[in-house]
Amino acid sequence: MKTEISRRKAMMQIGSLSAAVLLNCENILAGNQQIMLQRNIPGTKEKLPVVGLGSWIQFDIGESPSEKEGLTEVLTNMNKLGGKVIDSSPMYGKAEQVIGDLTAGLDFNNNFFYATKVWTTGKQSGIDQMNGSFLKMRRKTMDLMQVHNLQDWQTHLKTLKGWKEEGKVRYVGITHYSASAHEQLEQIVKSKMVDFVQVNYSIKVRNAEKSLLKAAQDNGVAVIINEPFDSGSLFKIVKGKELPDWAAGYDIKSWAQYFLKYILANPAVNCVIPGTSDKKHLIDNMGAGYGKLPDEAGLKMMLKYIDTI
Repeated sequence: MKTEISRRKAMMQIGSLSAAVLLNCENILAGNQQIMLQRNIPGTKEKLPVVGLGSWIQFDIGESPSEKEGLTEVLTNMNKLGGKVIDSSPMYGKAEQVIGDLTAGLDFNNNFFYATKVWTTGKQSGIDQMNGSFLKMRRKTMDLMQVHNLQDWQTHLKTLKGWKEEGKVRYVGITHYSASAHEQLEQIVKSKMVDFVQVNYSIKVRNAEKSLLKAAQDNGVAVIINEPFDSGSLFKIVKGKELPDWAAGYDIKSWAQYFLKYILANPAVNCVIPGTSDKKHLIDNMGAGYGKLPDEAGLKMMLKYIDTI
């Protein structure tokens, strides 16, 4: 996976969140807006809120009380704002363990939709690693188990097919973070071997729009989006730039919401999972799931504006 340019560093370059964004966040938390937009998981019709949380880097922490407290605030506010999906992986250092430890202390821990991955080669190695993830995340049933970056995917999907039949996992998925894998992901989606596909997609990296997202929608496969900020590089592009006036017509109050709402405007997308360890950024991200989404005209304006910066 690419080296992450942290949102925190990028936002420090841009400046603090605007007063308008913070006021909007307070209004959401106060219950002054409707519930977050939700979309059905194809097949089961279970609804998922459209903004979740990634854990790459941000949840790979040590024993620092301040770090743990900060992440607990992130999870608490996520729950208040209606977010559910928490995505992790054995690749993410201590993230699975940290998620398990922190959520175990929350009385609303069962409100979340827990997703993780298998990232190894060989049947037994995959079984051992996945069982380890159950223990670390303190789950008897995993909501979503995904094959990470296509690694030995045929082997692991065979195991997961049986686990799904047994009720050990509720959904099975496949993931990658690079556009170079989209063609292979599309073939797997069309085979209908998975319930979810997790793929990279952003306003600047739009390869998924060519055919993968439509293939997922046509074949009843739910879509989770990673790298929505292109590893933080999008915030560098807009450093010092003001949002266009017309963005307010789509309830866009920050650059993060600009980037996320572009993605969420695609009906094939079930959930986007920006990672953060900062409460303000979490609340800002969650705000993208509220209000109006861009229509076709809005998307064209968004692309034109960002491509001219």
